[in-house]
Amino acid sequence: MQIAVIGTGYVGLVTGACFAEFGVDVVCVDIDAHKIERLNQGHMPIYEPGLDQLVEKNAQAGRLKFTTDLKTAVEQSLVILLAVGTPPREDGSADLSHVEAAARSVAEHMNDYKVIVTKSTVPVGTGEHLRRIIGEQRKNAKFGMVSNPEFLREGAAIGDFMRPDRVVIGSRDPEAIAIIKDLYRPLYLIETPFVITSLEGAELTKYAANAFLATKISFINEIANLCDRIGCDVHDVARALGMDNRIGKKFLHPGPGFGGSCFPKDTHALLSIARQFDYDALIVGAVVKVNERQRELMVPKIEKLVGDLSGKTIAVLGLAFKPGTDDMREAPSVDIIRRLTESGATVRAYDPIAMDAARAYLPDLEYAEDEYAAVTGADALVFMTEWNQFRALNMERVRELMRAPKIADLRNIYDPDAMMELGFEYVGVGRRPQTVPNDK
Repeated sequence: MQIAVIGTGYVGLVTGACFAEFGVDVVCVDIDAHKIERLNQGHMPIYEPGLDQLVEKNAQAGRLKFTTDLKTAVEQSLVILLAVGTPPREDGSADLSHVEAAARSVAEHMNDYKVIVTKSTVPVGTGEHLRRIIGEQRKNAKFGMVSNPEFLREGAAIGDFMRPDRVVIGSRDPEAIAIIKDLYRPLYLIETPFVITSLEGAELTKYAANAFLATKISFINEIANLCDRIGCDVHDVARALGMDNRIGKKFLHPGPGFGGSCFPKDTHALLSIARQFDYDALIVGAVVKVNERQRELMVPKIEKLVGDLSGKTIAVLGLAFKPGTDDMREAPSVDIIRRLTESGATVRAYDPIAMDAARAYLPDLEYAEDEYAAVTGADALVFMTEWNQFRALNMERVRELMRAPKIADLRNIYDPDAMMELGFEYVGVGRRPQTVPNDK
């Protein structure tokens, strides 16, 4: 079987490379000729651990190709996966113009029965909308329409694709369902659950999954904020919550709020879908508001440590919205750093992967060559992203390099008591506040 993947962004590249690893012949198509040229030279447009090696391996084996020739790709492929962007509009709804354009282009070159699959995250009703677009452009065309949402975590996408929790296939066409199940045949060997549902059911599942995970994050952030006021430790509360099998321990890590390309966009899009169906999604709306407020609450924590921010130097470790990626979209660091600089602070930052991407969002930021250069002469250190390499810093050296030994740990990387023993004034998110004893 040969398949075509339309779009070489995050989802398209990972999907194409992983299907090629399954032994499928894959051609990835993009209208950006420069991007395709770079991909053919082995240059990745995104950072995802292991992706460059997977692409190189399967390209050399001849199973993975990159082209701008949509016509040939469609004509020679049985399955065409649409993996183009669906950016948010100003009202939060998804912009489907790229998906619609891709569907029209595919319809123009269909020469036989095809299975058209939406991999992009699209609003409920998009599958039927695309079915109409293709049917109107190509009268009497025979094709199946499938929604097959991705559930890939940035930084762990390859493992998520190869060992997924489930595969969701939404369609009303038995032949199309059978073809997509055959495409995923290697996953039967590891007994991956398959959920077969309607187009609309599959489309809603993706939004519902991301909104639920975002809800857990906003919920534990609310509890952390309460812990700050009560004086107890959110880690104790989260640990006890996570022991309840009905709740689970994942996504109960407090911090400065969620970011990235999925949770912010998809929660707003789900609110838009609810409005479209004349329903007020109160819980999702609250999740969005809590997340927006969480970023605002981080700056007072830093101010409590250093006092007036004007003239102060703040070291920030971590810029990406999460470790394992260079993605700066909706990263909490952007809003927090802008507020710090607006208050008169000088911010010096370091991130092991995301500094090039960060320059597009924070062009005037001072970027350090490593962690220790970032903290030199700083009045406070802010941990913004929980990269593993930040978890075992030489904190005695950090203390000696800083002008004032003060830490705002927005990811709760370090133990407050241990930091106090080393002579730091420490504040976390929902942790018991710690200050250096008078005899230190």
